Amino acid sequence: MLTISDILIRLLLGAILGGVIGFERESHGRPAGFRTHLLVSMASVLIMIVSEEYYHIFSPNSEFIRIDPARIAAGAITGVGFLGAGVIIKSGFSVQGLTTAACLWIVSTIGLSVGAGLYVPAIATTSIAVLALWSLRRIERRMATLKFRHIFITAESAGKETEIEETITGMKAKILNTDYEYDNAAGEVRFNITISIKGTINLRELFTRLVSINGVGKVAMKRG
Repeated sequence: MLTISDILIRLLLGAILGGVIGFERESHGRPAGFRTHLLVSMASVLIMIVSEEYYHIFSPNSEFIRIDPARIAAGAITGVGFLGAGVIIKSGFSVQGLTTAACLWIVSTIGLSVGAGLYVPAIATTSIAVLALWSLRRIERRMATLKFRHIFITAESAGKETEIEETITGMKAKILNTDYEYDNAAGEVRFNITISIKGTINLRELFTRLVSINGVGKVAMKRG
């Protein structure tokens, strides 16, 4: 059985560790920030404490029923999964909020660890997580990011596919998908091309080269 001081220490430590990760998220303007991470961590601590106390209270009095102290705590991970799903936003090929969702998940495991009295793993995990969030961000910025674009081209006649594709690949862009649509009434061919761009590519120059192709009447581009 835990004493009142043990319970308070675990709740306080869980709140501090969760708050540290939450502060990093808050400083970058993420929807789930300091308070959210603090509350998730502290709630996980409490759930683990309740699980342990439930086991100590009912296990000695039960001869035929085996009590699993981890069963209640496992529900915390499921609940945080729904919470994390709420901060993930998908727009086209871009997905935002995955890091924040992962932080909520790891904060819940830190809270469960503190609630179980495993202070060293909890503190070590928090330290590594904060180090990864702060230091690896700089490395990610230096790495070439992959971007996606949709290019819509209207040509006066067929037979421009090869020239259009060579123009795009000549700018070091990768063609992921190409759709063709022929308008017999207008006598036009419409191209819907999806490309991926790694690093820095002059999109204005790519746009100019496509427009300059003989027979190309209209070119439009939008983010993926």
